[in-house]
Amino acid sequence: MTTESMLIAALTFVVGAVIAYVVSLGKVKNLNSEKEKEAQNILKNAENAANETRRSARLDAKQIISDEREALDKEYSKRTQSLQDQERTITKKEISLDQKTEAKERDLKEIVRKEEELNKEKAQTQIERGKLLERQNDISEKLEKVAGMTKDEAKKELIQVMEEDARVDAAKMLKRIEDEANEDAEKRARRILGIALQRFAGEFVAEQTIASVELPGDEIKGRLIGREGRNIRAFEQICGVDLIIDDTPGMVIISTFNVVRKQVAKLTIEKLIADGRIHPAKIEEFHDKSKHELELRLRELGEKAQMEIGIHGLHPEILKMLGALNYRTSYMQNQYQHSLEVGFLCGAMAAELGLNVKQARRAGLLHDIGKAIDASAEGSHAVVGADFIKKYGEDPDIVHAVRAHHEDVKPETVLAHLVMAADALSGARPGVRKFLKESYVSRVADIENIANSFDGVYNTYAISAGREIRVLVENDKISDEQTVVLSRDIAKKIEEEMSYPGTIKVSVLRETRAVGIAK
Repeated sequence: MTTESMLIAALTFVVGAVIAYVVSLGKVKNLNSEKEKEAQNILKNAENAANETRRSARLDAKQIISDEREALDKEYSKRTQSLQDQERTITKKEISLDQKTEAKERDLKEIVRKEEELNKEKAQTQIERGKLLERQNDISEKLEKVAGMTKDEAKKELIQVMEEDARVDAAKMLKRIEDEANEDAEKRARRILGIALQRFAGEFVAEQTIASVELPGDEIKGRLIGREGRNIRAFEQICGVDLIIDDTPGMVIISTFNVVRKQVAKLTIEKLIADGRIHPAKIEEFHDKSKHELELRLRELGEKAQMEIGIHGLHPEILKMLGALNYRTSYMQNQYQHSLEVGFLCGAMAAELGLNVKQARRAGLLHDIGKAIDASAEGSHAVVGADFIKKYGEDPDIVHAVRAHHEDVKPETVLAHLVMAADALSGARPGVRKFLKESYVSRVADIENIANSFDGVYNTYAISAGREIRVLVENDKISDEQTVVLSRDIAKKIEEEMSYPGTIKVSVLRETRAVGIAK
């Protein structure tokens, strides 16, 4: 290639490069111009949007301010109205308070005025009272001279007269109330009890609490004791009793609280004496035989009582315990006979009241069955007996009557009250129980001394084994009405100072008779 060609090529390259540069520069300018226009448009749009936002914000702010101002105006109006109402209320109260204050001031003035008037009247009254006292003293002196007694003496006498009149009036009222309240009940009770007592008067047997066995000779005592006391120890262990062998000729004593064991031991000794062979094996053999015989005997006695009283269906164990009462005493009263008495009395009273007679007799017959039960059972004989017959299926009413007949529980049925009444009748009738002579005489003397301690009483008699006391009073000291009060006072003092079974009737005798019962 030549130089010219090279120059031309170089020149062409340069010219092309310049043209390309110029064209590129034009494009850049055009692009920058477009970008500037676009940026101006963006700025303009942004400015327009900002202006629009500012206008909207101004409108919203104005609306908010307007709403807040309206709410504040309402709240202000409301509070203003409330303050005005309170102000009116306070104004009314002030007016009312002022009126009350004025009224109080007027009342106070009126009180002061009346107090002044009262003080004047009081002063005048004191003057007049002084004059009256002087006049009264003059009159009193004249009366004392005429009556021959002082003022205190006359006052004392007047009080005594008034007290006496009051006691007489109280006695009359007491007697009238008692007569009205008890008239019908007393008639009916006397009729029922009279019929019951008339229809049955049972026998009774006084039993010894300690069993004694007669011996054919004193040599038997040595055989009962045995070598080194082995027989007596075996006997006491097998029979569960104490055998007392002392210097009493021809007799040994059996001691125990269990009435059935006592009777079994007695039969055992009798069999040993009859057999003649006395040693531990024979004692045990005869004890078993005697126990079996006694159980049969108790069963027979129970069946006899059941048949005699007119009932049936008693459990064999109840019949056995009922028969055991034949060997149990209370105040020397045989409890088997006592139970029969109570059964008949209950039935008689139930018949008069229109109640179930057989149920009443059954409850009366079983009321003391707890006395035959072993002493290891806890509780009173009424509670123990009730639990025993309940165990063998007796009626709940009968169980309750047995449990309540000594008020271990509160009696809640008529049957329970009948059993209590019949038990008291059987145990309290004269002669049914035996007491020591010394205690009887002492009790009667104490009753008479209590009655004789009252003013106006000149003689006293205790009758009916100490269950009734008749008090004779002086006619000039005790009036008819006062006898009622006196009988109650004596009965109350006997209740407070003495202990006794049953009841004691106090009869005060003058021209009329008043009766008080010490329960």
